[in-house]
Amino acid sequence: MPGGLVMDQLKRKLLELLNTDARMTAATLATMLDAEEEQVKQALREMEEEHVIIKYAPVVNWGKVDEDKVTALIEVQIHPEKGRGFDGIAEKIYRYPEVKSVYLMSGAYDLCVEIEGRTLKEVASFVSQRLSTVEAVLSTKTYFILKKYKQDGVIFEDTEGDQRMLVSP
Repeated sequence: MPGGLVMDQLKRKLLELLNTDARMTAATLATMLDAEEEQVKQALREMEEEHVIIKYAPVVNWGKVDEDKVTALIEVQIHPEKGRGFDGIAEKIYRYPEVKSVYLMSGAYDLCVEIEGRTLKEVASFVSQRLSTVEAVLSTKTYFILKKYKQDGVIFEDTEGDQRMLVSP
C-alpha cells in the first residue's frame, strides 16, 4: 500500500475524514490518504458490514428550515432490571419513534434521552404518558432545547465579519 498504511490505520484515518465530510468519494479519500482506491472501498465495505459505519448523515441546522420541531433532553432515573441492568429499559425507551438518542450516564441520573416532537405539548405528552409510565422509570427531568449553537463539531451561527479580538488599553 502506498504511504505504508496498514488496514487498521487506513480505517481510522478514513473514519476521521468521513466524520468531517461524509460526501467524499473513495477516489478523493484514496488521494488524501495516499492509498489505492480499491483498498479504500474495501475498508469502507468492511466497516459498513461490521457496523462501525452505521449511517452517512448530514448535520442539519433545522432552525433555518421552515419546519416546527421541538427537541428535548430528558434525564431519566431508573431502577435496573434483574439480570439485564439498564439495557432492557434503555431498549424499551429507544424503540419509541420520538426518541432520537439514548445514553447511559454516570452521575445524578441514569439515562439521557433526546426526543423530537412538533410542539411542546407533544413532547410533554410523550414524557408524561409514555416515558414516565415505563415500569422501571423512577423520575424524569425535561429540558427543552431553545437554540443549537454547535452540533457534532459544526457551528451553526453565521460568524462572518470582523473576527478580531477586542483590545482595550
